[in-house]
Amino acid sequence: MANQNAVRGAVISGIALCFGLTALRYPIGSFAHAGAGLFPLLVSTLLLLIGLVTLVKSRFEPAKPFSFAWRNIGIILLGLFVFVVAAKVASIVLGIVLLVMVSSLAATSYSWKRVLAVSVALIAVALAFQKVLGLNLQVI
Repeated sequence: MANQNAVRGAVISGIALCFGLTALRYPIGSFAHAGAGLFPLLVSTLLLLIGLVTLVKSRFEPAKPFSFAWRNIGIILLGLFVFVVAAKVASIVLGIVLLVMVSSLAATSYSWKRVLAVSVALIAVALAFQKVLGLNLQVI
């Protein structure tokens, strides 16, 4: 029987290694003059640490049986699809709201208050990316 926590740690570590090794192809630079590979390398390093801690922790906790929740995976993929279509056709704001609404169906309980709070927070992050970082996002 596969341990859910061990599989989770291994998958997170594998994803981190893929992105970290890819980031090494780009110039890293320094903290004063960051290159294109510095941010992905830092994020993947943190993700690798989380994955390794999860792997080690799984050795000391009782094993949880591993199973796929195919319905939830499908709901999340549908939410991503709805986001892309809504963002292309209408706006990112509508896409974010629909993404959160659809993805919330995968949770054990549905709360419109949580959907509203997460949507507002993600819209604020998108606005910050647009205004503060100067990314070319058509938020509003």
